[in-house]
Amino acid sequence: MNEPSIRPAARAECRTIAELYRISSDGVSDYVWSKLAEPGEEILDVGQRRYEQEDSLFSYRNAEVVERDGDVVGMLVSFPMHADPGYVESDPILAPYSRLEEPDSYYICAMAVLPEFRGQGIGARLLQLAEEKCRRAGLSKLSLIVFEANAGAKRLYERHGFVETAREAVVPHPLIRYEGDALLMVKQPK
Repeated sequence: MNEPSIRPAARAECRTIAELYRISSDGVSDYVWSKLAEPGEEILDVGQRRYEQEDSLFSYRNAEVVERDGDVVGMLVSFPMHADPGYVESDPILAPYSRLEEPDSYYICAMAVLPEFRGQGIGARLLQLAEEKCRRAGLSKLSLIVFEANAGAKRLYERHGFVETAREAVVPHPLIRYEGDALLMVKQPK
């Protein structure tokens, strides 16, 4: 087995990006995509369509994939976060996540590694890449949102210098896997 490599995502990989995004969002993407679905459209089709967009933050253009032996085993979606302080999310399910946005940060929107490839340093490499992209974008901090109940992900972020700066109660919904709190975690790269 070869060492995994990280490269920019290709448009042809949007379905795979959507599948991995579903893993990272723990059901939030399913909720969002179900609201965007056309009649009879499958949830994953909506995610694929969304990542095929070229002019959206949720685009394959903001994604990197981890490839090992020709297969995509992980991904990172990240971009500069310039939150509009006047914007108020009207959807009560999504409002807590909107309140956790960190303005003027480099936002790790999604990061996922297939379960059988975890514990091999891939997540650490993706976080390092996000730091490099943060510096190149001229921003002084990284941000991400994680469910407090997702202990493994939270530990990974803490080990890499992310600190909780805010929390919001998750509004329960059948599509969202976790209850409890969602945490805003921020890191100021060196």
